[in-house]
Amino acid sequence: MKQERKQIDLKNIRITDSLFGSYVKQVSEKIIPYQWKILNDQLEGADKTYCIENFRIAAGELEGARKGVVFQDTDLYKWLESVAYTIAGGKGGKFEPLADEVIELVGRAQEPDGYLNTYFTVNAPERKWKNLIEGHELYTAGHMIEAAVAYYHATGKTAFLEIAKKNADLIGKVFGRGEGQRRGYPGHQEIELALVKLYRVTGEQKYLDTAKYFIEERGTQPNYLAEELRERGGFEFFPDLQDYDLAYSQADIPPVEQKKAQGHSVRDMYMCSAMADLAGECEDERLLSACKAIWENMTQRQMYITGGIGTSGFRERFTTDYDLPNATNYSETCASIGLMMFGQRLSAVTGDAGYYDSVERALYNTVLAGINIEGDRYFYVNPLEVVPEFCTQHTYMNHVKPIRQKWFSIACCPPNVARTLASLGQYVYAQEGSSILIHQFISSEVQTETKGGTTAVKMDSTLMQDGKVGIHVESEKGCSLKIRIPAYAENWKIFSGEKEEKPEIQNGYITMVLPAGEHTVTLDLDVHPHWVAANDQVRADAGKAALVKGPVVYCLEEVENGKLLSQVCVKPNEEVKEEPSPEGLVGNIPALTYPGTRIKNAGLGNQLYGALEIEKEATQLTAIPYCLWNNRGEGEMLVWHRVLI
Repeated sequence: MKQERKQIDLKNIRITDSLFGSYVKQVSEKIIPYQWKILNDQLEGADKTYCIENFRIAAGELEGARKGVVFQDTDLYKWLESVAYTIAGGKGGKFEPLADEVIELVGRAQEPDGYLNTYFTVNAPERKWKNLIEGHELYTAGHMIEAAVAYYHATGKTAFLEIAKKNADLIGKVFGRGEGQRRGYPGHQEIELALVKLYRVTGEQKYLDTAKYFIEERGTQPNYLAEELRERGGFEFFPDLQDYDLAYSQADIPPVEQKKAQGHSVRDMYMCSAMADLAGECEDERLLSACKAIWENMTQRQMYITGGIGTSGFRERFTTDYDLPNATNYSETCASIGLMMFGQRLSAVTGDAGYYDSVERALYNTVLAGINIEGDRYFYVNPLEVVPEFCTQHTYMNHVKPIRQKWFSIACCPPNVARTLASLGQYVYAQEGSSILIHQFISSEVQTETKGGTTAVKMDSTLMQDGKVGIHVESEKGCSLKIRIPAYAENWKIFSGEKEEKPEIQNGYITMVLPAGEHTVTLDLDVHPHWVAANDQVRADAGKAALVKGPVVYCLEEVENGKLLSQVCVKPNEEVKEEPSPEGLVGNIPALTYPGTRIKNAGLGNQLYGALEIEKEATQLTAIPYCLWNNRGEGEMLVWHRVLI
């Protein structure tokens, strides 16, 4: 089980795709500068973050109280991580001097013993490590460590990495089972996966040991978080947690015993990502078994067709199997990013490409939906049905926004989307020995060493147009391509030059062994629009169907189809036609048109209720990719159509 797969350096990957390339381009041209303004409170009409100001206060360069949410520091760390990946991608060099300045500021805010957290340094130094449930000290440290590792990989500079090591060394001294150590662990997981990254870049075993400790100690008896809450007697930062339950933070039982997705969805995914990493590094079969069980439960019983997870608007959490409402769901953008992280790691440790089916689903739908085409507006919540008039404040729909927002007072999603897009290459390619693995069919280029020589791959994907992927390979000494075959590709074919090949699928991959020289491989995934139904246990989708092409889920928008989309019914046997992408959208993904019927109740007038008098009206419907909705103004949106028999 020891992991042989490795990520290819992002410096050697370039995204050229018509859809994803437009978003990746926006990271350097729009998103990073926009978010820098946010961090400095320079954007009119956006919630203040106080982020950079807080670091200056912690460094002793300004006076005043530290402001903003307790984990506000993480917005800066994720910004720095995005900068690092953009530098690696060849388009972020202009940000490097600014990033170096910010890293120096972070270093000045760090205390002599390595402690680094602006809230507790400034506002509550006597409360350090005493509120792990809410305080997010370890969560914040995790994002700092991730950013430092990314910046080291991108630039080779060690200043930020030394800050991270100093902080991680302190954490390793404070927490553990030794004399004088705290037997605690984070309320919000993140530090665990970050410490694995730090171990891999430094080779220092102590960081892996601390990560392992945090996972192993979680949920044991006596329960640290329960004892902490009992001693404190209440909540400091989040009063709405008054009826706090340990399952919310996956701390009711040890992670190795957990068999289903539960609690706060982002916490769960970050924890599971670390568990998968540790299962590989430590060859721990029990951890791997728990990961597989949680993944199975989540993807087969608690995941939306869009890859969204975390149903409840109450505390952003998983609820129970098959509870998947469409209009009131949460489906936080960060949660789907966490799903991608978990799936990537599970594939790496098991060698099974099938995990990337759900990674792909989340990426093409919920994650992209979390940001607009221009890169300056964001969704935190990703429902599958929206009526703008119903998205009212101070109601059960308060969490759903009908349009993307400039920013949020708790803004984990915007910088998380940025760092994910900036590092997209890690989800496209990987390497095992002399084999280059292709996991996503996104137009791109990669170069790496195989068999002691250079191999370059150029992928030209028209997956969403005609289902084909062209792969051009130039290899000095030969290589192998291991290509994932997605579950939706039932009639796939592959050609080497003009010759059709017949490789077998093993663990979700087909393998093409290529000698030295130039080669052209063409993959035909035979992708066509089709209707999808949900399990009968999903009450919200009973008698309904969704339209899908490949990994992309389609939706109706008011701009093409008018209001009252809830009236719309379809016959799934009707022909679905592909049309050019509507003006104003990106990616050259076709729109889908098909006949539908509006079911109305005639004769009611202004009456709220009255006699049933059904009236049918034929209509022509146009659907666009879900990820692109709300880029042309506010209006209704609908994924699941009622089926007309």
